[in-house]
Amino acid sequence: MDRALFLDRDGTIIEDCGYMSDPALVRLIPGAADALAALAMEGWKLIVVSNQSGVGRGLIGRQQMEAVHNRFLELMGSHRVQITDSFFCTHGPEEACECRKPSALLLKRAAQAHSLDLSASCMIGDRESDILCGRNAGCFTIWLRNDIFAVPRDLPTFIANDWDEIYRKLSGEPGLPIPMNH
Repeated sequence: MDRALFLDRDGTIIEDCGYMSDPALVRLIPGAADALAALAMEGWKLIVVSNQSGVGRGLIGRQQMEAVHNRFLELMGSHRVQITDSFFCTHGPEEACECRKPSALLLKRAAQAHSLDLSASCMIGDRESDILCGRNAGCFTIWLRNDIFAVPRDLPTFIANDWDEIYRKLSGEPGLPIPMNH
């Protein structure tokens, strides 16, 4: 079985501009593409898992969501980053669906579709729901620290200030072992 990096998209890989409807607004967070390209070369499958409630709320259309994601994939491809797959929850929070993070359903679906070992995989995100999603799936977790969404310090397995720290943590740089407990 393979291992994966489950990746929140908005606020983790690309700048979070609210309910993204314009592909021209897609901007990579500094260091994300380079780190992900290197980690993919080290054998990590890259799986995007994103709540896109703007669709369910009627704030953006599905075609707009897809256009933004296609631009994201195009930008990643220009940096030689191959995203293995993408999974979205387009429901609003009030719909009480089974797939919205912090539910682990989309990670479990990805694991089944791609023969992934969840216990050897990692969820990376910028919000508490991302970290809880990873924990609920049995993954280790990395919170990409930010000033907008606070996450209790004891919730993620590791806290990173930027993509360089994430890369060093996942590439096994000496002094930064990945704990095997969750």
